[in-house]
Amino acid sequence: MAKRILVPVDSSDQAAAACEFVAEEYPDATVVLLHVINPAEAGYSAEASIPSFSEEWYEKQEATADELLDELEATVTEAGVESVERVIEVGRPTKVIVEYADDHDISQVVMGSHGRSGVSRILLGSVAEIVVRRASVPVTVVR
Repeated sequence: MAKRILVPVDSSDQAAAACEFVAEEYPDATVVLLHVINPAEAGYSAEASIPSFSEEWYEKQEATADELLDELEATVTEAGVESVERVIEVGRPTKVIVEYADDHDISQVVMGSHGRSGVSRILLGSVAEIVVRRASVPVTVVR
């Protein structure tokens, strides 16, 4: 069975490093680039009370995600990966990543870590740490 590697991505350098790692280590695998749009990031500003705001916000997030996926797909294909899938989901990132891996025949998750420590990690949480604890498949964290 061919390996399917899930790479959750955002616009960080760490996500790009995870893509480069996957391209080097698993060139024959199918690489699934997953970007999660987190509706909690829309916030509770005055604009949020405007009926069209959430739709406009989502469309902007989706366009940004498409651009990001274009860039990262080019990175992994230029490095020799032949099979790339692109996915945009909406939800809480940790939950979406773990559920996607469970539901889509994923062999392994490879993701970047922002490397936060101390109080910032406690307050902000760590997506990578939560995925490591909850995923039913192996998780590699790239820093």
